[in-house]
Amino acid sequence: MPFFTDQMNRTIEIHEKPQRIVSLVPSQTELLVDLGLKERLVGVTKFCVHPKGLKKQKTIIGGTKNFHFDKIAALQPDLIIGNKEENYQEGIEQLAEKYPVWMSDIFNLEDAFNMMVGVGEITGTSIVANSLVRKIKNDLDLHFEKKGTAVYVIWKDPLMVVGANTFIDDMLNRVGFDNLIKNERYPMLAMEELKSLNPDYLLLSSEPFPFKRKHIEEFASLLPMATIQLVDGEMFSWYGSRLKYAKTYFLGM
Repeated sequence: MPFFTDQMNRTIEIHEKPQRIVSLVPSQTELLVDLGLKERLVGVTKFCVHPKGLKKQKTIIGGTKNFHFDKIAALQPDLIIGNKEENYQEGIEQLAEKYPVWMSDIFNLEDAFNMMVGVGEITGTSIVANSLVRKIKNDLDLHFEKKGTAVYVIWKDPLMVVGANTFIDDMLNRVGFDNLIKNERYPMLAMEELKSLNPDYLLLSSEPFPFKRKHIEEFASLLPMATIQLVDGEMFSWYGSRLKYAKTYFLGM
């Protein structure tokens, strides 16, 4: 009887190749489709926007931090794929009492690669997963020129930024930015603190807060010497197969 270990060092028992999969994380939903598992994917979250049109074909089981347990039960899943940070502990624990739940826990690009390999193993798609990992590794094995210091903003009121020990921080460093936020995870920052940091770049993410061009002007008066740039949050934070588009995006920044 096969046993698998997820990225939280939990052991998951799978009796046979899973045929009814529920994904609780948008980037991992896209990965499952790219692994050829679209027909076996029965439930997704309301935030699973890739590939386009998928949500209309699948059951929406709620959000990443608000599961509808009745809808999940009706799907009779034989595998649920989640993530420690994006989902919530109580909900995952409740699901794990009834279903095999495989959890990712990602802090850097290497963790993302290990996640893809692990999902490939538990779903019987290792050949495709390993091929995908090789492609992304080759794409991102580049020497990106140093761009300068940066602060990456993910929320407006209150102002929240990306700190150390996060996937986004790892991606910032890989593509040439020096992240000025050394506190871990996603600290809040006062405007005066941001001004005193005086970054070369202020990066306004498209998610989770949908920063738009109008917000550039708001920050420009505070940081007149900084390059204030809207960035695609998916390219910095989606740690699944969307990374196959990362090389083209980052080279164009």
